[in-house]
Amino acid sequence: MRFQLLGPLALADGPDVVVLQPSKPVILLAALLLHANSTVSADYLQRAVWGEDQPATARAALQTCVLRLRRLFTKHGVTGTSIEAVPGGYRITAGPSTLDLLGFRDQVRRATALAGDPEAELYTLKDALSLWQGSLLANVRSDVLHRDEVPRLSEERLRAVERVCDLLLGLGRCGEALVDLWTATRVYPGHERFHEQLIEALYRTGRQSQALAEYRRVKGFLLDELGVDPSPSLRQLELSILRGEDLGAGGAVRAAVEPAPAPASALAPAPGATSRVIQGAAVPLPAAAPGAGPVPAVPHFTGRDAEAAAMAARLTAPPPPGADGGRPLTVLVSGAPGIGKSALAQHVAHLVRDSFPAGRLLVRMTRADGHPRTADEVAAEVAAALGPGRAGERALLVLDDVVDADQVRPLLTPPDLAVVVTSRMGLGGLIATHGGWVHRLTAFTEAESYALLLAALGTERVEDEPGAARQLAALCGHFPAALRILTARLLTRPGLRLGDAVDWLGDDPLARLTLTDSPDHSVSGLFDRALGRLDPRLSEALLRIGAGPPALLGEADIADGPGGPDGPEDPEGRQGHPLVPEDVLEQLADAGLLEDGPPGPYRIHDLLRAHLRRTVRIRNRRTEKV
Repeated sequence: MRFQLLGPLALADGPDVVVLQPSKPVILLAALLLHANSTVSADYLQRAVWGEDQPATARAALQTCVLRLRRLFTKHGVTGTSIEAVPGGYRITAGPSTLDLLGFRDQVRRATALAGDPEAELYTLKDALSLWQGSLLANVRSDVLHRDEVPRLSEERLRAVERVCDLLLGLGRCGEALVDLWTATRVYPGHERFHEQLIEALYRTGRQSQALAEYRRVKGFLLDELGVDPSPSLRQLELSILRGEDLGAGGAVRAAVEPAPAPASALAPAPGATSRVIQGAAVPLPAAAPGAGPVPAVPHFTGRDAEAAAMAARLTAPPPPGADGGRPLTVLVSGAPGIGKSALAQHVAHLVRDSFPAGRLLVRMTRADGHPRTADEVAAEVAAALGPGRAGERALLVLDDVVDADQVRPLLTPPDLAVVVTSRMGLGGLIATHGGWVHRLTAFTEAESYALLLAALGTERVEDEPGAARQLAALCGHFPAALRILTARLLTRPGLRLGDAVDWLGDDPLARLTLTDSPDHSVSGLFDRALGRLDPRLSEALLRIGAGPPALLGEADIADGPGGPDGPEDPEGRQGHPLVPEDVLEQLADAGLLEDGPPGPYRIHDLLRAHLRRTVRIRNRRTEKV
């Protein structure tokens, strides 16, 4: 059993993760884990659980809270970890393998020891950052912990992210650093080092005007919001850009070979000490930038049991008799955007980790703007990440979000590789030329959706209102991305009854299925990005299909006949809809935006249809105004 603090407080047993429901025992557990292996005073625990205005019976209530926490451990099968009563307070024992916070710090220490090898240090730091799973302690209702502890943890992560960007700049991988830096500078506008890194990366990738515009934006923010001038290093950077100096990798190389600063925890005062911690806000950064890095774990992974078992069996099976071993094993996971392809691939990569001693790499095959990365660029990254001299040991590549077969073919050369490809496209040409197995994902079953809600929201909350839980899953169309967004919103509103959430979600599912603090995480945004990656002819056809009647996808609409472009009006007097050519329907199905029937040879997901209709209405209103 593993405790997860770097996100919502959760218990993990292998791939199974249970996010704990907000309660006083959960606050107590968080306070103990934040100072694992140390004695935490009873006074500090009481303040963490009840705040500064404690009840007169707080000491006795704390003992009751400890008993409830021990029962919670028994309920979830937690063994090998106990809460010890020691003089002055309580203590919980944990290690890097049982607490993700300690695992993160251990990896950061390992990275520091690798300061002479920038590639190895970068890989180790990315592995450490993959342990962060979302908003810190979102399910722990303690003003004291969020005031005193969360900012300190957030600072540890920021130092690691800053170091990763330094290493990328030092290695000349400025384009890769840009993706993280754009987000970091917007989330932390007062963090000047991130702005320095972003401006340097822009300049070194040939974007001098953007670099200077970014400097002016930062200067304005610092003056308007904080009343201070930019730091001397920022001003010197602007001067170097204006002079057209060749920055090269000078300053970044120095940063790349110097040890990273010690984590904030190493200097943190003991709980209850009088030293004050600078207050701030913890805001998680998004997923890692494109590049080759460790495969992160997937929280709350549920469903897809048959697919996961089949993929794991194929990836770990010995080669068949007579195989020449000249081509790597390939497994393709395809399906609609948001259907859970990446999650399944990453989950399976963890299941089979013992069979790949040379490593498991997740390789993002598209940039943040959706444009594909070149095969040569990816091949160089993979070679650098795996390193030479694997002596025949097998490695696993997860090539995530592949756009077309040409991206993949040049990578399918070393025979000691196994490759999992995720793609919205069917990639039939790749399978025809290189072989492999295909898993085409569709929406969850009702049972899989219910299991996801149980895992993410907790058994008590879901089983108190099982009918409402099933209604919520149905409103999400059993679509994995929609369910993930819904559970994230419900976790941040633990007091909202599921029955009330049904009415709330049903009023406008597309508007509700978005994270208000992260607008990019929305069902509408997901579909918009998918449309943006289509050929304009296909996107227009999809909009016409979504806005038209369901019969437009029926078999009668593919062949000539009544209801075609020249056919008669239908019995209710409406003009028939023009045909959609079969090759267009095939291409849309291949792109994961149409599903196989019945009814008819194709169908469209209800959420996608609703989004397309809304898009057409908005476009029509704009046209009318013009």
